[in-house]
Amino acid sequence: MLVVLAWLALAVMGGFATIGVGDRLTEDLAQPGRPGYEANQAIHRLYGTGGDDPPLVAVITLPAGRTVDDPGTRALIARPFAVAAAAMRVRVVSYADTGDRRFVGADGRTTFGLVFTEPTRGMNADLSGPLLRVMRPAMTGGATLRVTGLEALAAVEARGVSVLAETLIGGVGALVVLAFVFGSVLALVPVLVAAVSIPVTFLAVYGLAGVTDVHMIVQFIVALIGLGVAIDYSLLLITRWREERALGYEGDDAVMRALVTAGRSVVISGATVGIGLIAMVVIPVPFLRSIGYGGILVPLVSVAVVLTLLPVLLAKGGARLDRPRRRPRAEAWRWAAWARGVIRFRWPALIASTGLLAALGCAAFGLQLGQPTSPSLAGSGPAYEGLTELRRAGIPSGVLTPLDVILPAGADPAAEAARLASLPGVATAVAPPAWRGGGTSLITVIPADETGTAAGKDTITRIRGAVPPGAQVAGEAAQSMDFVAAVYGAFPVMLALIAIMTFLLLARTFRSPVLAIKAVVLNLLSLAATLGAVVLVWQYGYGSAPIWGLPGMGAIPEFIPAMIFAFLYGLSMDYEVFILARMREAYDRTADTEEAIVVGIGRTGRLVTSAALILFLAFASLAAAPQPEIKIFATGLGIGVLLDATVVRALLVPALVAVMGRWNWVTGRRGLRGGTP
Repeated sequence: MLVVLAWLALAVMGGFATIGVGDRLTEDLAQPGRPGYEANQAIHRLYGTGGDDPPLVAVITLPAGRTVDDPGTRALIARPFAVAAAAMRVRVVSYADTGDRRFVGADGRTTFGLVFTEPTRGMNADLSGPLLRVMRPAMTGGATLRVTGLEALAAVEARGVSVLAETLIGGVGALVVLAFVFGSVLALVPVLVAAVSIPVTFLAVYGLAGVTDVHMIVQFIVALIGLGVAIDYSLLLITRWREERALGYEGDDAVMRALVTAGRSVVISGATVGIGLIAMVVIPVPFLRSIGYGGILVPLVSVAVVLTLLPVLLAKGGARLDRPRRRPRAEAWRWAAWARGVIRFRWPALIASTGLLAALGCAAFGLQLGQPTSPSLAGSGPAYEGLTELRRAGIPSGVLTPLDVILPAGADPAAEAARLASLPGVATAVAPPAWRGGGTSLITVIPADETGTAAGKDTITRIRGAVPPGAQVAGEAAQSMDFVAAVYGAFPVMLALIAIMTFLLLARTFRSPVLAIKAVVLNLLSLAATLGAVVLVWQYGYGSAPIWGLPGMGAIPEFIPAMIFAFLYGLSMDYEVFILARMREAYDRTADTEEAIVVGIGRTGRLVTSAALILFLAFASLAAAPQPEIKIFATGLGIGVLLDATVVRALLVPALVAVMGRWNWVTGRRGLRGGTP
C-alpha cells in the first residue's frame, strides 16, 4: 500500500508539473562556441537583422520597353526599398543603392533587392505579406513587385494538436490494442501504469529544467514515447504473469516468477534505451544534450514504475481483473506455425528480409543534411511566382541564401567585398556604407548556388578561407555546417562505443557472444533502413506529400538523424531482447535450436506485435504535431518500430538463428555468465 500511495503522490505532483513545465522549456537551438552560431549572434546583436534568418527577396519587373538604365529608373527602384526600411526597420540592399549589375537580370528589366527582416520566431514565420503591403503603394511607373525567399517558399499553415490531445489519442489507441490482447479488464492496467509514469517523468523534467535549459521537444518525447515504453514494459510483465498463472501459480508466487524472468528483460530493455541515448548526452550541442537527458528519464521512470507498482497491482487485484481468463498457450499456435514456416524456408526468408532492409538502407546514402533548397519548396503561389521571375531573368537562386561577413575594425569593406566577389561560386559581394556598427562593418556575399547545395557549401568553405583574420562568416548554412561537423564528425567512434557497450550487456544476458553480435548488427541494419525510409518519405516527398500535403524537403534537418538513432536504437532493441531471451530459455531446457525458435516466436510473437502497434500509434499521434521537425522525427520512429516488429523480428531473426544452428549458443569464455531473462 505504501508503494501505491508513494507513486500516487508523485503522479499528482507530476500532474501539476505538467501544467507549468512548458513555461520552463526553451526553443533555443544554441551552439555556443561554434563559429557560424557566434557569427549569427553577433549579427543579431550589432545589426538586428540577418544572420541565420534568410532575407526576403523583393523582385521588381519594369514594364516592357523600359530598363534599369533609363533616366529616373534607379530612383523608382529605390523608393519602395526606402519605405520598407523605414516602416519595418529592415536592412536592405538593391541595385538602386549599389549600382551593381549583378542585381539585374539579363533582360535589363528585372532587378531584385534583399530585405533582411528582424529575427522571426516560431515555425514557418513569413513576413512576405507585410513587406508587400508596405512596398506596393510606393511602386510607380507600371513596375510590378513580387516577394520570394526561402521562408516565403516554405511557409505552410501549421496544423496540429496539443501535447495533451496527442497523448489521449495515443492512449485510446493503446487501450484498443490491449483490450484485444487481454480480452479482459486487465487491459486497463498498462494504461494505468503509463498514467503514473508520464506525469512522474514530467515532474523530473520540471526539476531538470530548473537547473539547465531543456528543449521544448522533450515534452512530446515524454508524453508519447513515455506512453509507449510504459505500456510495452507492462505488457511484457503481465503477459509472463499470465503464463505463470496458466502453469498453476497464483498470488505472490506468480508475480515473483514473472519478475525473475520478464522483470530482468524489462531492466535490460531499459538499459539498452539508455545506452542509445548516450549518443545524445555526449554530443557537444546543449539543446541535443538536454533532449538526451529528458529521454533517459523516460525508460528510467517507466522501469521503476513497472518493477514496483505493477507487481503490487497484479498481486492484489490482477486475478480479479483478468476476467474472462484466456490461456496464453492457446494464443501462441499461430505464431509457432509461422516460426516453423520460417525455419522451413530459412534461406529465402533470410535473403528477402535482408534484401529489403539493404534496399532501404541504400536510400540513406542520399541523405542531405541542412536547409531545404528552393526546388523542394512551394510549386505555386506568390513566392513561387517571384522565384520564377528571377529564373526567367537568369538571376541565380543563390540570391535566396546570401551570407553576411562581419569585418573587424580597420578592414576596408569595399576592398574586401571586391576580393570576395572574385571567388569561384560567388555572384557578387556588396558593402553599403551604412552597414557599420560596434566598430565593425558588414559585407553581404551572394553565392551563385544556394548554400543548401553541395556547390553552395563549397562556396562557404572558400569564403571562410578568404576572409581576413578576425572576420566572421554568418548565415544559416554556415551554422548548419558547423553543427554537422560537431555532431557527426565523431559519430563513428560514438557508434562503436555504443555497440561495444550493448554487446557486453547482451552477451552477459544471453550468455552467448554470437547472439549479442547478431542483435547489434541487426539493430544497426534496421536503423540504416529506417533512415533510408525517412529520406524517401521526407527528403524526396514520396510520403510527405500524399499523407501530410507537404512537399519533399530536399534535405533533412541536421539534428533529426541523430535523434532518430539515439531513441530508436534502444526502442528497437527491446524486441530483440524479448525474443532472444525466450529462445535462450527454451534452448536451455530442450537443447534444440528449432524448438527454441518455435517457442521463442510462439510466446513473444503476439507480445511483440502488440507492443509495436502501441508504439506505432503513439508515434502516429506524435506526427500530428504542427512542427515539421517533430513530424519527421515521429515518422522515423514509427517506421523503425514497424520494420523491427515485422521484417526483422518476425522474419530475419528466426531465419538467421535457424541458419546458424548450434553456433548461436556458443558461450565463449566462462566469464560470460548470467541468468536467463
